[in-house]
Amino acid sequence: MKKNLLKISKTFLLLFGAGIIFIVFANYSIKKSSDSFLYDDASKIPTTKVAMLLGTSKTLSSGFPNAYFTNRIKAAADLYKSGKIKYIIVSGDNSRKDYNEPEDMQLALMQQGVPQDKIYLDFVGFRTLDSVLRAKEIFGQQKLIIISQKFHNERAVFLARKNNIEAYGYNAENVNKYAGLKTNLREYFAKAKVYWDLLFAVEPKFGGDKVVIP
Repeated sequence: MKKNLLKISKTFLLLFGAGIIFIVFANYSIKKSSDSFLYDDASKIPTTKVAMLLGTSKTLSSGFPNAYFTNRIKAAADLYKSGKIKYIIVSGDNSRKDYNEPEDMQLALMQQGVPQDKIYLDFVGFRTLDSVLRAKEIFGQQKLIIISQKFHNERAVFLARKNNIEAYGYNAENVNKYAGLKTNLREYFAKAKVYWDLLFAVEPKFGGDKVVIP
């Protein structure tokens, strides 16, 4: 009995250790691969016709404004006003009637001076993978700027380039590291899952009609 328990314990520890090593490897490799394609300065990022703004909730569960959302909106509006892009795809979750990230982003961008006819809505960007692949498959973009915080852009740009999209990341201002502790912790596992998605060629949950951006 003791020998069996010892074997089980050793197997568990080996698997646990392998899992930790894999997560560390995934995070290091994704950060290293995407680093040269990420920009904090709008004047230095390559010009593209279209940018994609990745969605997040407008407010926190407490009801207070979500700084991730606010900072992404500002970054997208600044990039548009700089002349580096002509159109913005807002891609996010609209899985419930009372929750609509794309429309929230559209309204916020319009309040920042971005014309409505320059904004395209993707209502089924449930995951970063969905948003990235739909930018190519539905919206027809082979070259793209992705707008989010740096930790998120690392993963999104990596995914895009692995799927033959010439992608660059424009980094919105991050939030306080303590306020974003839960999000940053979740990101470690999300980066590891990227390799699973690539290995099994995971597709977006939904397709749809092609959207032509002039």
